[in-house]
Amino acid sequence: MIEVYADIGCPFTHVGLRRFVERRAEMGREDVQLWVRSWPLEVVNEKPLDPDFIAEEIVDIREQLAPDLFVGFEAEKFPVSSLPALTLALAAYGVGPKVGEAVSLRLRDLLFEQGVDVSDSVVLDGLANEFGVQIGAADQQRVLDDYISGRDRGVIGSPHFFTPTADFFCPALDVSRDSQGNLQVCANEASFDEFILACFS
Repeated sequence: MIEVYADIGCPFTHVGLRRFVERRAEMGREDVQLWVRSWPLEVVNEKPLDPDFIAEEIVDIREQLAPDLFVGFEAEKFPVSSLPALTLALAAYGVGPKVGEAVSLRLRDLLFEQGVDVSDSVVLDGLANEFGVQIGAADQQRVLDDYISGRDRGVIGSPHFFTPTADFFCPALDVSRDSQGNLQVCANEASFDEFILACFS
């Protein structure tokens, strides 16, 4: 099991999870599951994510690295809060690890590839019904419990992966800003290969 602390609305997480899933399929290692824990950036930053800022990051990521991703993203459909979606994802892990992973990935696909507002209760109820997930009163608290556990484990940001032997912050990407504040994004193949080795060795 590979743990990763991440926010639904983080575009860097979407890239990292996609790359992990693709490499896992290439290796035929479907036995290794992702446990996507909650790192709600609106709690970390004490304010909601800015959809226009996220949209600017996505433009940079598409132009510099991944033109095949974020094809359906719509800033106006960006969720006002990621907490309801994170709650659903954690509840899905109560059904089983594969269901939890599937819901976590589907939520990001809906947001970034299909332009769906994943804070919409109708969308979330539909996913819950599709995957047989029931959300209990304790699940909302579990999101905050994840955040606290991540803080205690030294999580730097979204996504931060924990393998059986090491931890990696955003291993698929090299992200920085130049002297003018422009986002610079490129694949970090050396870091990603090291991460994959730690996941599957």
